[in-house]
Amino acid sequence: MAFIREGHMTLDITVTIGGEAGQGIQTVGEIIALVCKKSGLFVMANNDFESRIRGGHSFFQVRISDKPVRAPHHRIHLLVALNQDAYRFHKDSMASGGLVLMDDPGAAMKKDVVPIPFNELAGKAGGKITANTVAAGACLSVLGAPLKIFKAVLKDLFESKGPEILESNHTAAQLGYEAAAGTRLQWTLARKVKASRGVLINGSKAIALGALAADCRMAAFYPMSPATEIMNQLAGYSDRFPVVVEQAEDEISAANMIIGASFAGVRSMTATSGGGFCLMTEALGLAGMTETPIVIVNAQRPGPATGLPTRTGQADLHFVINASQDEFPRFVFAPGSPAEAFETTRKAFHLAEKYQVPAIVLVDQYLNDSLFIEETAFTAPKTIERFIATDESIGDPARYRRYAVTPSGISPRVAPCMGKALIVCNGNEHAEDGHISENISNRIRMVDKRNAKVPHMVKEMSPPPAYKKNSGTLLVGWGSTRGAIKESVDILRKEGLDVGCLHFTDIWPFPAQAVRRALAKNKKFIAVELNSSAQLGRLIRQETGLSSAGAILKYDGRPFCPNDIAEGFKKLVRS
Repeated sequence: MAFIREGHMTLDITVTIGGEAGQGIQTVGEIIALVCKKSGLFVMANNDFESRIRGGHSFFQVRISDKPVRAPHHRIHLLVALNQDAYRFHKDSMASGGLVLMDDPGAAMKKDVVPIPFNELAGKAGGKITANTVAAGACLSVLGAPLKIFKAVLKDLFESKGPEILESNHTAAQLGYEAAAGTRLQWTLARKVKASRGVLINGSKAIALGALAADCRMAAFYPMSPATEIMNQLAGYSDRFPVVVEQAEDEISAANMIIGASFAGVRSMTATSGGGFCLMTEALGLAGMTETPIVIVNAQRPGPATGLPTRTGQADLHFVINASQDEFPRFVFAPGSPAEAFETTRKAFHLAEKYQVPAIVLVDQYLNDSLFIEETAFTAPKTIERFIATDESIGDPARYRRYAVTPSGISPRVAPCMGKALIVCNGNEHAEDGHISENISNRIRMVDKRNAKVPHMVKEMSPPPAYKKNSGTLLVGWGSTRGAIKESVDILRKEGLDVGCLHFTDIWPFPAQAVRRALAKNKKFIAVELNSSAQLGRLIRQETGLSSAGAILKYDGRPFCPNDIAEGFKKLVRS
């Protein structure tokens, strides 16, 4: 991997801020990311924190480049250690020639460590609460970032909190910047400032915006990391958009509330994690039986049970495809970036209502909490197609049958109290008119009717896009691993290896024909997943009969770095 030195053209630096919860680690990282963005650089940042209010080791990692970056790097070039634990935890990950900034007078005795009195300088600026701004100033000074842009970012962040807070942060920034003056990394940001690129956004906000763009009018949830921020973001728009966000007493209530809202004709959603989704499965079955469209976002985290509440993983794929008793159609999607999260959420609302089925969007802590630059603006459609029938469209309201058998399996759906048609609905098996029926032939007819949607739903699924698709081996992944897998392909190809990749966003109903076409021309494929059993690899075999040649798996609760995948591939090749 190349990094910029004076006179060189390529920039790729990783800055890590480490300490304990409560030290303002995320604030430092976001300031650095915003300054670099305003300088015209690309950044991505991931947040690694423990599930406790204070204490424990946490860190925020910012990767800075002059080219788009979509995954964290495995080496650290500049470490801002806000306590001794941060130094001990990260010292073995330092790149050769990297530097460490520490608030420790004795730190100068250690190789490549620069002592910076963060807390002492913060006291001079008006209080220890500004120590994180001092640290950001020292870091940006070492990187060669313009102080003017740094202060402009602080103004954006703190101006609304009053002139005294803004002034103390400007003073802290100046003191931190001056304390590190003369210290330079062998890699530097010093260059002509370009126009700021796109927006810096995480997956949580992108999902919330996608829901608003789809005309979501009601959302209910019970807090569960890493899904809570999605609903916090959505609630933040409730004074500007006609959306109601309700915190329910538990996940069961949240799921039932959105079913009720959808039954009334309102597009609705909830967001949870795997444990909360477990509680929602009975309601999921109710939505399947009543053919009520709902959207559920499952922000995966490692389990089972409480597991690792603030870590990332991809072990819920088979669970959400098969959740709830018996069989009924559903959509399952797994976006790989904030831009995809926005578009996929919109698509989930559209298709859930069109086919009168649940739609599940699988994300994870890494995608939800990491920051990425998106250069293409998110756009909402000027008009939104709705799939709710009226008295005029159904003909004679007196003859209306909510579950009328049709070739597509989709029955006319009328919103209650919006016309003369009588709507009968319940969670038991029912006849076409909605009344309970245990008749054998009716039961068969209703199951076949619901399943008749599936061939049409499959046609809505986009095939997995390929990168270097004619390669002899394809790395196959899904969801948030997109950026890391693609970059690992570039690393391996530079080493002369014939590797490409295939990545899934639209997963269920499974686009089997498209996958067979994509894999038929290649000698083999390798599953790359954040779980211990290669769940997508098993799903491909189940649906196509094609078996993977191996798997590169990670299940420690941390995201893939491209180097993890590249090294895993070479190990498979050697074995």
